[in-house]
Amino acid sequence: MDGEKERKERQLRSQRTGGVGRPAHNGTREMAEFSGTWKMKSSENFDELLKALGVNAMLRKVAGAAASKPHVEIKQSGDHFYIKTSTTVRTTEINFTIGEEFSEETVDGRKCKSLATWETEHKIYCKQTLLSGNGPKTFWSRELKGDELILIFGADDVICTRIYVRAQ
Repeated sequence: MDGEKERKERQLRSQRTGGVGRPAHNGTREMAEFSGTWKMKSSENFDELLKALGVNAMLRKVAGAAASKPHVEIKQSGDHFYIKTSTTVRTTEINFTIGEEFSEETVDGRKCKSLATWETEHKIYCKQTLLSGNGPKTFWSRELKGDELILIFGADDVICTRIYVRAQ
């Protein structure tokens, strides 16, 4: 009997997520289309995030100025994403598929393994695990709300929110 109960629970989880880390399609809702070029409209708590990551005051000042007008390009094909973020100081590129572990760097440049999952049809959540050393638990999420892309970075209890709009 326990085996049957476990099978039903797995089946229910699979129906809810549509498989690994993906909300189920109900036939009427489509997954969000993140593709496009995005420009930042607002940013909250970026300096506080860098402090939580242990970035010194001088580097925070440089990073804050450089990251004040990032250019973000997203290409999406189903569950596969390419995200390029360019600032005056550095450019980062990540390629990943939802539900598959990939390598990237935290906001402060530490190497990590990451796993992105669909939290909802419009939101991707990504947990980051440092490859070496100690530091706060970090994550990011990207969510489409209307015409805006909401990017959240987290380091332990510190949350940075950046809102983007599509570039014309």
